[in-house]
Amino acid sequence: MPASVNRDVVEVLVGQAASDGDGVKLKRIFGGSRAERFDPFLMLDEFGSDDAADYVGGFPSHPHRGFETVTYMLEGRMLHEDHMGNRGLLEPGGVQWMTAGKGIIHSEMPQQDSGRMRGFQLWVNLPSAEKMQPASYQDLPSSAVTEQTLPSGGTLRLIAGELELAGGLRKGPINGKSTEPLYLDLHLVPDERVELPVSVHLNAMLYVYEGQIVLHGREQTSPLGAGLLGRLGSGNRIALSAGKNGARLLLIAGKPLGEPIVQYGPFVMNSREEIEQALRDYRDGRLAG
Repeated sequence: MPASVNRDVVEVLVGQAASDGDGVKLKRIFGGSRAERFDPFLMLDEFGSDDAADYVGGFPSHPHRGFETVTYMLEGRMLHEDHMGNRGLLEPGGVQWMTAGKGIIHSEMPQQDSGRMRGFQLWVNLPSAEKMQPASYQDLPSSAVTEQTLPSGGTLRLIAGELELAGGLRKGPINGKSTEPLYLDLHLVPDERVELPVSVHLNAMLYVYEGQIVLHGREQTSPLGAGLLGRLGSGNRIALSAGKNGARLLLIAGKPLGEPIVQYGPFVMNSREEIEQALRDYRDGRLAG
Protein backbone atom coordinates (compact mmCIF):
# COMPACT_ATOMS: atom_id res chain seq x y z
CA MET A 1 0.00 0.00 0.00
CA PRO A 2 1.29 3.53 -0.78
CA ALA A 3 2.52 5.64 2.10
CA SER A 4 -0.84 7.38 2.57
CA VAL A 5 -4.20 6.06 1.41
CA ASN A 6 -7.28 7.94 2.54
CA ARG A 7 -10.21 5.81 3.64
CA ASP A 8 -13.57 6.16 1.90
CA VAL A 9 -17.06 5.83 3.33
CA VAL A 10 -18.43 2.45 2.22
CA GLU A 11 -21.71 2.53 4.18
CA VAL A 12 -23.81 5.19 5.91
CA LEU A 13 -26.13 4.29 8.77
CA VAL A 14 -28.86 6.29 10.48
CA GLY A 15 -29.46 5.56 14.15
CA GLN A 16 -32.83 4.06 15.06
CA ALA A 17 -34.95 4.98 18.08
CA ALA A 18 -34.85 2.25 20.73
CA SER A 19 -35.44 1.64 24.43
CA ASP A 20 -33.33 -0.32 26.92
CA GLY A 21 -33.00 -0.83 30.65
CA ASP A 22 -36.00 0.51 32.54
CA GLY A 23 -37.43 2.47 29.63
CA VAL A 24 -34.37 4.56 28.78
CA LYS A 25 -34.88 6.13 25.37
CA LEU A 26 -31.85 5.98 23.12
CA LYS A 27 -30.65 5.87 19.54
CA ARG A 28 -29.11 2.60 18.34
CA ILE A 29 -26.48 3.57 15.79
CA PHE A 30 -25.68 -0.04 14.94
CA GLY A 31 -26.10 -3.43 16.56
CA GLY A 32 -27.76 -6.76 15.99
CA SER A 33 -27.82 -8.16 12.46
CA ARG A 34 -24.66 -8.35 10.35
CA ALA A 35 -22.46 -7.34 13.26
CA GLU A 36 -19.42 -8.76 11.45
CA ARG A 37 -19.28 -5.56 9.35
CA PHE A 38 -18.07 -3.71 12.45
CA ASP A 39 -15.85 -6.47 13.89
CA PRO A 40 -14.65 -6.25 16.68
CA PHE A 41 -17.45 -3.87 17.66
CA LEU A 42 -20.94 -5.15 18.39
CA MET A 43 -23.09 -2.12 19.13
CA LEU A 44 -23.07 1.66 19.52
CA ASP A 45 -25.85 3.49 21.35
CA GLU A 46 -26.30 7.22 21.87
CA PHE A 47 -28.46 8.40 24.73
CA GLY A 48 -29.41 12.01 25.32
CA SER A 49 -32.39 13.91 26.62
CA ASP A 50 -33.41 16.96 28.66
CA ASP A 51 -36.50 15.08 29.83
CA ALA A 52 -35.83 13.01 32.94
CA ALA A 53 -38.66 10.66 32.00
CA ASP A 54 -36.48 9.46 29.12
CA TYR A 55 -33.63 8.30 31.36
CA VAL A 56 -34.53 8.30 35.06
CA GLY A 57 -35.32 4.54 35.09
CA GLY A 58 -31.69 3.81 34.23
CA PHE A 59 -30.30 0.34 33.76
CA PRO A 60 -31.09 -1.80 36.82
CA SER A 61 -29.06 -4.89 37.69
CA HIS A 62 -28.40 -7.08 34.64
CA PRO A 63 -25.78 -9.62 33.46
CA HIS A 64 -23.15 -9.67 30.70
CA ARG A 65 -20.74 -12.30 29.38
CA GLY A 66 -18.22 -12.47 26.55
CA PHE A 67 -17.47 -8.84 25.65
CA GLU A 68 -16.64 -5.35 26.96
CA THR A 69 -18.86 -2.31 27.48
CA VAL A 70 -17.56 1.24 27.20
CA THR A 71 -19.70 4.08 28.53
CA TYR A 72 -18.59 7.62 27.65
CA MET A 73 -20.47 10.43 29.35
CA LEU A 74 -20.87 13.88 27.77
CA GLU A 75 -23.38 15.35 30.21
CA GLY A 76 -25.03 14.15 33.40
CA ARG A 77 -24.10 11.69 36.15
CA MET A 78 -24.48 7.89 36.22
CA LEU A 79 -23.54 5.46 38.99
CA HIS A 80 -22.08 2.02 38.20
CA GLU A 81 -22.31 -0.78 40.78
CA ASP A 82 -21.46 -4.45 40.23
CA HIS A 83 -21.36 -7.80 42.02
CA MET A 84 -17.61 -7.41 42.69
CA GLY A 85 -18.25 -4.37 44.88
CA ASN A 86 -17.10 -1.77 42.36
CA ARG A 87 -18.76 1.63 42.47
CA GLY A 88 -17.99 4.34 39.96
CA LEU A 89 -19.65 7.70 39.40
CA LEU A 90 -19.57 8.67 35.74
CA GLU A 91 -19.52 12.43 35.27
CA PRO A 92 -19.12 14.62 32.15
CA GLY A 93 -16.09 13.57 30.12
CA GLY A 94 -15.61 10.36 32.13
CA VAL A 95 -15.36 6.80 30.84
CA GLN A 96 -16.30 3.40 32.27
CA TRP A 97 -14.53 0.45 30.60
CA MET A 98 -15.97 -2.83 31.83
CA THR A 99 -14.74 -6.26 30.79
CA ALA A 100 -17.58 -8.70 31.39
CA GLY A 101 -15.43 -11.75 30.67
CA LYS A 102 -17.00 -14.90 32.11
CA GLY A 103 -19.68 -12.87 33.82
CA ILE A 104 -20.62 -9.67 35.58
CA ILE A 105 -23.86 -8.40 37.05
CA HIS A 106 -24.06 -4.61 37.27
CA SER A 107 -26.34 -1.61 37.21
CA GLU A 108 -26.00 1.89 35.78
CA MET A 109 -28.35 4.35 37.43
CA PRO A 110 -28.77 8.11 36.86
CA GLN A 111 -27.77 10.32 39.77
CA GLN A 112 -30.10 13.14 38.77
CA ASP A 113 -33.82 13.58 38.28
CA SER A 114 -33.67 16.66 36.06
CA GLY A 115 -31.37 18.25 33.51
CA ARG A 116 -29.48 16.90 30.54
CA MET A 117 -28.20 13.31 30.33
CA ARG A 118 -26.06 12.50 27.31
CA GLY A 119 -23.46 9.94 26.27
CA PHE A 120 -22.60 6.78 24.39
CA GLN A 121 -22.22 3.08 25.05
CA LEU A 122 -20.00 0.95 22.83
CA TRP A 123 -19.80 -2.85 22.96
CA VAL A 124 -16.42 -4.40 22.08
CA ASN A 125 -16.22 -8.12 21.41
CA LEU A 126 -13.64 -10.36 23.07
CA PRO A 127 -11.75 -13.13 21.26
CA SER A 128 -12.81 -16.67 22.14
CA ALA A 129 -9.65 -17.20 24.20
CA GLU A 130 -10.57 -14.24 26.45
CA LYS A 131 -14.33 -14.58 26.78
CA MET A 132 -14.10 -16.53 30.03
CA GLN A 133 -11.47 -14.35 31.72
CA PRO A 134 -12.32 -12.86 35.13
CA ALA A 135 -14.48 -9.74 34.98
CA SER A 136 -12.82 -6.36 35.55
CA TYR A 137 -13.76 -2.70 35.67
CA GLN A 138 -11.98 0.61 35.06
CA ASP A 139 -13.43 3.96 36.08
CA LEU A 140 -11.74 6.89 34.33
CA PRO A 141 -12.55 10.50 35.29
CA SER A 142 -12.44 13.15 32.58
CA SER A 143 -8.96 14.19 33.76
CA ALA A 144 -7.61 10.72 32.84
CA VAL A 145 -8.56 11.07 29.18
CA THR A 146 -5.67 12.27 27.00
CA GLU A 147 -6.40 15.65 25.41
CA GLN A 148 -4.57 17.31 22.54
CA THR A 149 -5.14 20.73 21.00
CA LEU A 150 -4.91 20.44 17.23
CA PRO A 151 -2.81 22.91 15.19
CA SER A 152 -5.90 24.28 13.47
CA GLY A 153 -7.78 24.99 16.70
CA GLY A 154 -9.84 21.91 17.52
CA THR A 155 -9.47 19.42 20.34
CA LEU A 156 -8.88 15.68 20.32
CA ARG A 157 -9.80 13.46 23.28
CA LEU A 158 -8.05 10.07 23.15
CA ILE A 159 -9.87 7.46 25.24
CA ALA A 160 -8.21 4.30 23.95
CA GLY A 161 -5.27 3.39 21.75
CA GLU A 162 -2.29 5.27 20.37
CA LEU A 163 -2.11 8.05 17.80
CA GLU A 164 0.87 9.61 16.04
CA LEU A 165 0.36 13.38 15.99
CA ALA A 166 2.55 16.30 15.00
CA GLY A 167 3.81 16.56 18.58
CA GLY A 168 4.68 12.86 18.79
CA LEU A 169 2.98 9.66 19.90
CA ARG A 170 0.03 10.14 22.23
CA LYS A 171 -1.52 7.31 24.24
CA GLY A 172 -4.98 7.03 25.73
CA PRO A 173 -5.56 5.59 29.21
CA ILE A 174 -6.84 2.30 27.72
CA ASN A 175 -4.18 0.24 25.95
CA GLY A 176 -2.81 -3.28 25.56
CA LYS A 177 -6.03 -4.99 24.49
CA SER A 178 -6.03 -7.69 21.83
CA THR A 179 -8.66 -5.86 19.77
CA GLU A 180 -6.39 -2.77 19.70
CA PRO A 181 -9.29 -0.32 20.13
CA LEU A 182 -8.81 3.28 19.05
CA TYR A 183 -11.48 5.60 20.45
CA LEU A 184 -11.38 9.35 19.80
CA ASP A 185 -13.75 12.23 20.47
CA LEU A 186 -13.00 15.09 18.06
CA HIS A 187 -14.21 18.65 18.60
CA LEU A 188 -13.53 20.62 15.42
CA VAL A 189 -13.82 24.36 14.80
CA PRO A 190 -15.56 25.67 11.65
CA ASP A 191 -13.90 24.57 8.39
CA GLU A 192 -11.08 22.79 10.25
CA ARG A 193 -9.35 20.00 8.32
CA VAL A 194 -7.57 17.14 10.06
CA GLU A 195 -5.69 14.09 8.86
CA LEU A 196 -5.21 11.20 11.25
CA PRO A 197 -3.23 7.98 10.76
CA VAL A 198 -5.21 4.81 11.42
CA SER A 199 -3.45 1.49 10.89
CA VAL A 200 -4.53 -0.38 7.78
CA HIS A 201 -5.31 -3.56 9.75
CA LEU A 202 -8.05 -1.88 11.81
CA ASN A 203 -11.72 -1.59 10.92
CA ALA A 204 -12.80 2.04 11.35
CA MET A 205 -15.92 4.20 11.53
CA LEU A 206 -16.96 7.79 12.22
CA TYR A 207 -20.08 8.92 14.07
CA VAL A 208 -21.02 12.60 13.83
CA TYR A 209 -23.06 13.76 16.81
CA GLU A 210 -22.99 17.52 16.20
CA GLY A 211 -22.47 19.61 13.08
CA GLN A 212 -21.31 18.24 9.76
CA ILE A 213 -18.12 16.91 8.22
CA VAL A 214 -16.84 15.95 4.79
CA LEU A 215 -14.63 12.87 4.54
CA HIS A 216 -11.95 13.23 1.87
CA GLY A 217 -11.49 9.67 0.66
CA ARG A 218 -9.26 8.17 -1.98
CA GLU A 219 -12.15 7.74 -4.43
CA GLN A 220 -14.74 10.29 -3.30
CA THR A 221 -15.72 12.98 -0.84
CA SER A 222 -18.58 12.07 1.46
CA PRO A 223 -20.61 14.47 3.63
CA LEU A 224 -21.80 13.20 7.00
CA GLY A 225 -24.23 15.15 9.15
CA ALA A 226 -25.26 14.83 12.77
CA GLY A 227 -26.79 11.45 13.56
CA LEU A 228 -25.01 9.61 10.76
CA LEU A 229 -22.36 6.90 11.02
CA GLY A 230 -19.90 6.29 8.22
CA ARG A 231 -18.34 2.83 8.03
CA LEU A 232 -14.96 3.23 6.36
CA GLY A 233 -13.12 1.13 3.83
CA SER A 234 -9.45 0.23 3.64
CA GLY A 235 -6.61 2.71 3.98
CA ASN A 236 -4.21 4.06 6.55
CA ARG A 237 -5.36 7.66 6.91
CA ILE A 238 -8.59 9.47 7.67
CA ALA A 239 -8.87 12.96 6.20
CA LEU A 240 -11.88 15.10 7.02
CA SER A 241 -13.00 18.68 7.32
CA ALA A 242 -15.68 20.27 9.49
CA GLY A 243 -18.59 22.30 8.18
CA LYS A 244 -19.15 26.01 8.68
CA ASN A 245 -20.50 25.45 12.20
CA GLY A 246 -17.79 23.01 13.29
CA ALA A 247 -18.40 19.40 14.28
CA ARG A 248 -18.15 16.89 17.09
CA LEU A 249 -17.65 13.25 16.22
CA LEU A 250 -16.36 9.89 17.39
CA LEU A 251 -13.64 7.98 15.54
CA ILE A 252 -13.69 4.31 16.51
CA ALA A 253 -11.38 1.63 15.14
CA GLY A 254 -10.29 -1.87 16.14
CA LYS A 255 -8.66 -5.09 15.02
CA PRO A 256 -11.23 -7.54 13.63
CA LEU A 257 -11.40 -10.95 15.30
CA GLY A 258 -12.80 -12.90 12.36
CA GLU A 259 -14.66 -15.28 14.69
CA PRO A 260 -18.31 -16.39 14.76
CA ILE A 261 -20.60 -14.00 16.63
CA VAL A 262 -23.55 -15.53 18.45
CA GLN A 263 -25.51 -13.09 20.58
CA TYR A 264 -28.47 -13.54 22.86
CA GLY A 265 -29.28 -10.28 24.65
CA PRO A 266 -26.44 -9.50 27.07
CA PHE A 267 -24.40 -12.59 26.19
CA VAL A 268 -22.04 -12.72 23.20
CA MET A 269 -20.23 -15.99 22.50
CA ASN A 270 -18.99 -18.05 19.54
CA SER A 271 -21.60 -20.81 19.48
CA ARG A 272 -25.20 -21.51 20.41
CA GLU A 273 -23.99 -24.10 22.94
CA GLU A 274 -21.95 -21.44 24.75
CA ILE A 275 -25.00 -19.14 24.84
CA GLU A 276 -27.10 -21.93 26.34
CA GLN A 277 -24.39 -22.49 28.97
CA ALA A 278 -24.41 -18.78 29.81
CA LEU A 279 -28.18 -18.89 30.28
CA ARG A 280 -27.89 -21.94 32.56
CA ASP A 281 -25.09 -20.31 34.54
CA TYR A 282 -27.14 -17.15 35.02
CA ARG A 283 -30.25 -19.09 35.99
CA ASP A 284 -28.29 -21.19 38.51
CA GLY A 285 -26.37 -18.25 39.97
CA ARG A 286 -22.98 -19.29 38.56
CA LEU A 287 -22.49 -16.66 35.84
CA ALA A 288 -20.75 -14.15 38.08
CA GLY A 289 -18.85 -16.75 40.08
